[in-house]
Amino acid sequence: MDPKKRVEELVKIIEKYNYEYHVLDKPSISDQEYDRLIGELIELESNYPELKVKNSPTERVGGVILEGFDKVSHEVPMLSLANAFNEEELKSFDEKIYKDIVFNNQYITELKIDGLAVSLEYKAGQFLTAATRGDGLVGENITNNVKTIKTIPMSLSEKIDITVRGEIFMSNASFKKANSIREQKGEQLFANPRNAAAGTIRQLDSKVVAQRNLDCFMYQIVKPEDYNLMNHSDSLSYLKKLGFKVNNEFEVHKDIESVINYVSKWTLNRNNLQYEIDGVVVKVDEYRYYELLGRTAKSPKWAIAYKFPAEEVITKLTSIDFQVGRTGNITPVANLEPVRVAGTVVRRATLHNEDYIIDRDIREGDYVVVRKAGDIIPEIVKAIVDRRESDLEKFEMIINCPKCESKLVRGEDEADYFCLNEICPARKVEGLIHFASRQAMNIDGLGEKLVEQLYSEEIIKTIPDIYALKKKAYELLELERMGAKSINNLLEAVEESKKQSLEKLIFGMGIKHVGSKVSLILAKEFKSMDNLMNATYEELISIDEVGDVIANSVVDYFKDNDNLNIVTELQLLGLNTEYISRINRKQIFEGMTFVITGTLSKSRDYYKNLIIESGGKVTNSISKKTSYVLVGENPGSKYQKALDLSVEMLNENGFVHLLK
Repeated sequence: MDPKKRVEELVKIIEKYNYEYHVLDKPSISDQEYDRLIGELIELESNYPELKVKNSPTERVGGVILEGFDKVSHEVPMLSLANAFNEEELKSFDEKIYKDIVFNNQYITELKIDGLAVSLEYKAGQFLTAATRGDGLVGENITNNVKTIKTIPMSLSEKIDITVRGEIFMSNASFKKANSIREQKGEQLFANPRNAAAGTIRQLDSKVVAQRNLDCFMYQIVKPEDYNLMNHSDSLSYLKKLGFKVNNEFEVHKDIESVINYVSKWTLNRNNLQYEIDGVVVKVDEYRYYELLGRTAKSPKWAIAYKFPAEEVITKLTSIDFQVGRTGNITPVANLEPVRVAGTVVRRATLHNEDYIIDRDIREGDYVVVRKAGDIIPEIVKAIVDRRESDLEKFEMIINCPKCESKLVRGEDEADYFCLNEICPARKVEGLIHFASRQAMNIDGLGEKLVEQLYSEEIIKTIPDIYALKKKAYELLELERMGAKSINNLLEAVEESKKQSLEKLIFGMGIKHVGSKVSLILAKEFKSMDNLMNATYEELISIDEVGDVIANSVVDYFKDNDNLNIVTELQLLGLNTEYISRINRKQIFEGMTFVITGTLSKSRDYYKNLIIESGGKVTNSISKKTSYVLVGENPGSKYQKALDLSVEMLNENGFVHLLK
């Protein structure tokens, strides 16, 4: 057969089988036959590169590696939704709609998938680009990564120009598999499927994305009137017709009571799904009302997102362990009979500190209420005293370190107990983990499990040992799951970390009370590690945002000869100990105060550093003296306070313009 015709035929038939398998869940051929067809197409494309079409099915396996993501402007902003947290707030939403318009139409409800929003653009029915939500106005180009998601069609059933939006997510099964692989590699586990999906879609290597098996539900057509669509339920049907995967659990309702029943149903049944949801989206179904109802600065008035309350479950607290942190702080941790909370199995939960346990009278052997704080960190809410056995002993805090047996000390104004033994092995390991972490020296591949393994094998015992790893390549090869490639990548990451700016090194050293923000302030002020080591208490206390506790902590740290020796060793090993200004600009924010609120496309520390490096300050509370509020998605009460005080607000795009 003519190779050109065969390539065209294979592309068409493989896309058909992809749709059957991934969207309809009704495959008509075996996996072996599908693999044979893919193999044939790969071979033809290798032999005749000129025949490879733009959106070939072979691109689903990834392979493109980018240096970064380009910015993409959204022609129509990707708005976030206002939130409702109870039945009364849903009824209030309904009352406002009836107050604003003559409304006798219907609502439509959809499950709120716990993932990340994406916008897809098609030209003549062919996939063109994909972008993240970003700040709603400007997102990032993730086209190559989206091509690996098999539920997103590369060509539509109609040759139309269209922009559609949806939610990329990771199923529970894929999440479990991804974490299993990371655990085997000694890498830090993903906290939940949403974090896993968000981290995956922003991978620079699309082959990694392909391996993690992301999924996507589409739920919106931009400018639906261009396709003669009158309501949202018709749009969902049209999306399915075009070949998109649509979540089938949507329902149309005649009144708010029916909506509330739908919400109640999924509040109870959310854990029966194969993917995570964090609420229900409620919309007016008919589009003609949208313009009449209008929108606020950040969200439409014709839709609202009901957020599920934090899930609480009951299980038994079998025992209490004590973890030692890098600064010696002791944290009580509950060991639990395994229980599923918010989509994942929980076996351990934080108990915070002695006061927290005693105030709630939590005891070993109690049945306790567990929830995930922010749907991420498991914590004990309370003990169920009615189910307590009579002979359970009250909690008593340990008096010696569980690792080195040193006597624990509780500071006068501290909630925590501390192990003051500088050579405590648990403190050493936690300190090494912290030094290599992303916010500190960002040594890719040197995760918690590997640090523990290297410490136990006595390959690294101190921070300078990390930079001597290249001399121990043969010892690394003898370790389990450490091949030549992973070792080479690790050593390259170690060398690259030597170039980090001074603030990263200061934070990595783990000086008590000195976080990432203060580290940057100190780096800017003193410019070099030598200057900081010689700084006096008076010099430190004179710096804005450096108080008595921090100043004393820094002075005490550099009085210790062991700490001074570590710094000297690191200098000899070639680490940069000078401040590197990432932004060469005037202090344009001199005298300005910023407050940051809501979820942003980059970390809050990123924006804090930009503001501080440009001469400004960042505070937690809004007042009439606040210059600007940088607002992300779901900003909460600070947004309303800024409105009340008439403080100017910026989204991320506006902030960038101000910075320029």
